[in-house]
Amino acid sequence: MTPDTFREQIAAFTARIAGRPLDAALDAWLNAECGPDSTVYRELRASCQAGVAEGWLCQREGGGIRFGRIFKPAPDLHGFSVDVVDMADIAGPRHVHPEGEIDLVMPVDGEARFDGRPAGWLVMPPGSAHRPTVSQGRALVLYLLPNGRIDFTKDSA
Repeated sequence: MTPDTFREQIAAFTARIAGRPLDAALDAWLNAECGPDSTVYRELRASCQAGVAEGWLCQREGGGIRFGRIFKPAPDLHGFSVDVVDMADIAGPRHVHPEGEIDLVMPVDGEARFDGRPAGWLVMPPGSAHRPTVSQGRALVLYLLPNGRIDFTKDSA
């Protein structure tokens, strides 16, 4: 696995969701069509695990969280940026998603959950906010952000 191969994989995936509203319908569709039992999920998970193991994903660390933006928004990625985080039983910094956020939750050990959700997808609509939290183990989370938009807030609640 290489960053270029991963980019091609993400580009093929984002082509399937380009232009769709980030809402509950997309959340349901992703979990039905691309959920943990799907080839898409298994391949993205394997790529993320390989990238972390090889050191080109999650290259930065802060506050007990490994993270990194692997790709900035680009036309081949249909305007999405791509970030991957590695978290274990921790809450990250509160932030707002001006244009929404699509998360792929990939437990590494235990029955890890991301914001209470098990393995699979979580779609957060435009204007939503949260303090991303992994509980019950360790998880990798892939974030797709339209136009790379994320606004960190000063409060931690």
